[in-house]
Amino acid sequence: MPRPRRRLASTCIGTVTAGLLATGAALAAPEEQSAQSDIAMGAYLDYGPPGVARIPFLSNWLGGKEIRVGHTYLPGDQWAGIEGGVSFLDDWARWRRQRDDRLFVLNVPMQERNEDRVPDRQVAQLIRAGAEGHYDRHFKKLAERLVALGVPDTVIVLGWEMNGITYTHRCGPDPENWKAYWKRIVNTMRSVPGQKFKFDFTPNRGTDAIGWTKCYPGDDVVDIVGMDSYDQGPGRNFDDQISQPYGLQQHVDFARAHGKEISYPEWGLFRNGDNPEYVRRMLQWIEKQKPLYHTITDYCPHGVWQCKQNPASTKVFREALTPQRPDPVIPTPVVPTPVVPTPVVPTPQVPTPEIPTPVVTPPVVLPSPEVPSPVAPSPVAPSPVEPSPAEPSPLVPSPAVPSPVEPSPPVPSPVAPSPVVPTPSPVVPSPEVPVEPSPAVPSPAVPSPVEPSPVEPSPLVPSPEVSPVVPEVPASPSPSASPSPVVPKPSPEVPSPSPSPLVPKPEPSQPPKPTTPPVNSTEWCVPINFGEWLSKLVGKQSVCIKVDWGRETGFWPF
Repeated sequence: MPRPRRRLASTCIGTVTAGLLATGAALAAPEEQSAQSDIAMGAYLDYGPPGVARIPFLSNWLGGKEIRVGHTYLPGDQWAGIEGGVSFLDDWARWRRQRDDRLFVLNVPMQERNEDRVPDRQVAQLIRAGAEGHYDRHFKKLAERLVALGVPDTVIVLGWEMNGITYTHRCGPDPENWKAYWKRIVNTMRSVPGQKFKFDFTPNRGTDAIGWTKCYPGDDVVDIVGMDSYDQGPGRNFDDQISQPYGLQQHVDFARAHGKEISYPEWGLFRNGDNPEYVRRMLQWIEKQKPLYHTITDYCPHGVWQCKQNPASTKVFREALTPQRPDPVIPTPVVPTPVVPTPVVPTPQVPTPEIPTPVVTPPVVLPSPEVPSPVAPSPVAPSPVEPSPAEPSPLVPSPAVPSPVEPSPPVPSPVAPSPVVPTPSPVVPSPEVPVEPSPAVPSPAVPSPVEPSPVEPSPLVPSPEVSPVVPEVPASPSPSASPSPVVPKPSPEVPSPSPSPLVPKPEPSQPPKPTTPPVNSTEWCVPINFGEWLSKLVGKQSVCIKVDWGRETGFWPF
């Protein structure tokens, strides 16, 4: 059968050449990668057809890494199973024959009831029986079965972990007869025509029940020196696993001293749980020592693919074994080089900015003609409104421009005399002679348009009605002070005066106004001039004061 490493080496040479042409990388990394590809890798996935069917899925999970090792176990409960009388061997043999570079690894027990915890005394008797040749026929049938299936080059892991205490085929109860028994089995199977078997001597790492070198049967009947190494004691860490007696380093040194290839048929997590450091260090150790093959035990608690309880170790395992193929990626950098013409595409895009520049100017002109719009309201408000009301009224000469200007400041002044008006009011009744009230009226009110309203009615109001009330007033000869506090009383009566609606009529001309109130009225109104413009808005307004001089009110001064 042609060696697979020749074909892989030629492939790697081509890969290295392509890498140098594309990136100018050094040759060291591809050479290391080619060495890694020589190590056949596998996993124990199941003993029967499911184990065969899962291999391509494991390969896909590892990014297409080739799984070159198929690993299973013969049942050790009865001799019929050890003879190869099981159907699943057909499935594994079929898988093995599909490619010449694959390895079929088969663990073969040396005793029936292999996991029945047989005591050492009985084990010693079974070992002696085997050394005497009592079981040779069973192994001859197995060899003939494998050759008939087309897998004569099967790797036979015979009596594995013989230095421990688990299996009935252990070495400790009788090491010398055990070695003799091993030799009889190997010679019996090699006697079958067409066989090319390789026999793998695989102890546990560490001393265990006995130092495994004491069980070594000899170089003539051993082709491979393997080791099962799980993450457990003895040893606190991976460095201890390397340096301990009968540990990883001694295993490598022993095989080298005897001129044998090494292997790791079983390895994986165990006592220390999810330990990514162990997985990392074990894979590095395998890469360094270059075994013929290695297979991880992929079920819980040992595994990293089918077993989901070790996520950190799973990540390390997958990253380490997924093929890193920078060489196929090298063609992709060549793609960007033709992309160079793409920068030429933006250069013809220069004319595109010409479109917006001419379009900008026309919209700027549109808002400018909107300026005359405010001109329209400005003339409309003042000019037409003033002359229109001025002409129809016959009082055109009086509302000349200066006249509204003068009364505009007096607007507050009439407010002040409004409370002052009551002061002349008591004076009006007091004069029994009609002459006295006349001078009292002009004192506060003459300067404003108040003159006409109080002057004429004041002598008329008291003369007829006030005279009979004279005897009641002698106690207070000067009532000028008393009427001032009484002013708040008539204030609620202000809304009652009927003449108030007549007040707005007298605008500027006061002479016609006094005709409206009755001659004997006790109410005085002072017109207020707000100016021509404001008076048009609010109308003609005046301030009116009503004083009741009746005897019942208490204001009668006489």
